[in-house]
Amino acid sequence: MQVQSPFRRHNSTPVSSFVLTAYFNLGSLRWLFFWALLLLYLLMIFSNVLLVCVIALNRSLHEPMYMFLCSLFINELYGSAALFPFLLVHILRDVHTVPAAFCFFQIYALHGYGMMQMLTLMGMSYDRYAAICHPLHYRVRMSRSRTAALILFSWIYTLLGMGATISLSSSLELCGNDIDKVYCDNYPIVKLACYDTTDVNIHGLVTTCNIIVGPLSVILYTYFRILKVCWNGERKTRQKAVNTCAPHLASVLNFSVAGIFEILQGRFDMSRVPKMLRVFLSLYFLLCPPLFNPLIYGLVLTNIRLSCRGLLLRVFRRGKSDS
Repeated sequence: MQVQSPFRRHNSTPVSSFVLTAYFNLGSLRWLFFWALLLLYLLMIFSNVLLVCVIALNRSLHEPMYMFLCSLFINELYGSAALFPFLLVHILRDVHTVPAAFCFFQIYALHGYGMMQMLTLMGMSYDRYAAICHPLHYRVRMSRSRTAALILFSWIYTLLGMGATISLSSSLELCGNDIDKVYCDNYPIVKLACYDTTDVNIHGLVTTCNIIVGPLSVILYTYFRILKVCWNGERKTRQKAVNTCAPHLASVLNFSVAGIFEILQGRFDMSRVPKMLRVFLSLYFLLCPPLFNPLIYGLVLTNIRLSCRGLLLRVFRRGKSDS
């Protein structure tokens, strides 16, 4: 005879779909939100694809820092593709039901985007540390083959790590199917489980530490060493460090703040916060980094700015001559 778990709340039923309850009636404004989001998404695609093409086509940019940037931009295309077409469809729909299989696929993609973003920012911080603190050994520490191996390892680790997370979450017996968000998320599904989920929560805590605490610790350590070198160095050294590190620091702060918003929303009661603000905060880490990072790096880094200008001029002249 099978003994039921004492932690079970009530009888579970097979969940074939989830209902996203954070959507609210926009009325006649739904088309305004649709076109605004579509414009933002097209801007994300254009800016990130442009910078990936610039780095790939310009041999002078085949350096470790730009290889990490290329991985960053590809990851932002990946993350935004998992969210924005989905949002655009649901803004125009009155029913916000999502098949369970697609829901777990979206969780896999969006959480993988977040993990890969932090690992890439960590790799970029180590690259800046090696360039500023060990300039004579930089070519050895950050050879192209080693940089490519680090990027490849980050992608494989992310894909396998998120596979383990989804495997645990998708095997849970659920006693409901309502998710109070505008996209599928892992923690709200875990909270729907009919029994104790300590093992899943421990795995989630370890994964969160791997995603946030580990990379942030490396980033803080590398910048502590960079600041130490700059403090004791010449004015030229300080200026070079600021020019190369400022865009990266802006990216780290932007994504870290976005990640903190997302974690706070999942772990604490946010019912007193206006619904529109809650929706925006839940989208921040998927909306702002893919918009701001190409702008930050495209404007601040001279090599990328000049290469972008040259590529756009060539495309414009070619189109003009063909016409």
